[in-house]
Amino acid sequence: MRELTYVARRTVEWREAPDPRLQGDGEAIVAPVAATPCDVDSAILAGHATRRQPHMQYSVDPPFALGHECVARVVETGDAVTTVRPGDLVVVPWSINCGSCGRCRAGLTAHCEAVPYMTMYGAPIGGSWGGLFSDLVRVPYADAMLVPLPTGFDPVAMASAGDNWSLAWRLVAPHLRARPGARVLVVARGSIGLYVCDIARALGAREVRYVDPEPAHRELARALGAATAESLEPLPRGFDIAVEATGRVDQLALAVKSLAPEGVCESAGNHFRPGELPLLDMYLTGVTLRIARDNVRAHIPDALELAASGRVSPEKVVSHVIDWEDLPHALPQKHLKPVFVRSDA
Repeated sequence: MRELTYVARRTVEWREAPDPRLQGDGEAIVAPVAATPCDVDSAILAGHATRRQPHMQYSVDPPFALGHECVARVVETGDAVTTVRPGDLVVVPWSINCGSCGRCRAGLTAHCEAVPYMTMYGAPIGGSWGGLFSDLVRVPYADAMLVPLPTGFDPVAMASAGDNWSLAWRLVAPHLRARPGARVLVVARGSIGLYVCDIARALGAREVRYVDPEPAHRELARALGAATAESLEPLPRGFDIAVEATGRVDQLALAVKSLAPEGVCESAGNHFRPGELPLLDMYLTGVTLRIARDNVRAHIPDALELAASGRVSPEKVVSHVIDWEDLPHALPQKHLKPVFVRSDA
């Protein structure tokens, strides 16, 4: 089989690898049918994740198989697998999790105790598990990890359900449940923020404001029901919920300063560079700030349920649908949310 392999900044290529084989009765082999990059992939392609800096505990050196968002078709299952069978379309979560350890049972699936810390697809952290831009992928805990795609769902629209779509649900849905009709500020540079706009509007936010310097992104946000702005200057105030997905600490700082008293800020940006936050302002306002790897497996069913309701339009965020064979050429290009599809899986 082939793995799409990151070899250098802005450079990926197909490399041959042995076909994965089942190593236990609870495992599955899947073939991605619709896969898409997320912000982490963009950062890797730009060289940020492999650039060693004093403040960074981890860096990932090429070559390694890339990709961690996909809908896949089950090819083979072990004898103990009960929730999926060959031929099923499934969402594959980005992190490896066993489903039975104490952390997994608590919903902390990104911190599974059965595998090395930070184990994931698409980067050689916690071992080499391959990437979801591969012809075949081994899933070590099939019942715990794989989520059947509901009948009638478009794999292209849901290609991001294993990470960004379900992450966007978690960033805003629980807070809107606790604060009905809240004002929501989204400071972003692409797909995560746009998904948040769509979900926040669908769940009854009184106002959704999307901030992004890219005109095309703002146009899409307006189509999803958000008001838009090019920047946070002059600084807005009074938002109950802020979501930052830029990876820039200065933008995170402005987001938390935009909150109403006791407001909540969720940061989904990958912050590869250090910076300062306005801690005194945050103290005086009573801000709650969360910066975290997402325990996405715990949220996928809820996120899919919302998608099935017809109240959201994740397909609108898909910017390009591109043939699987064009991955080496097209992936390094700057697209909002391209989805790469296979006709042979």
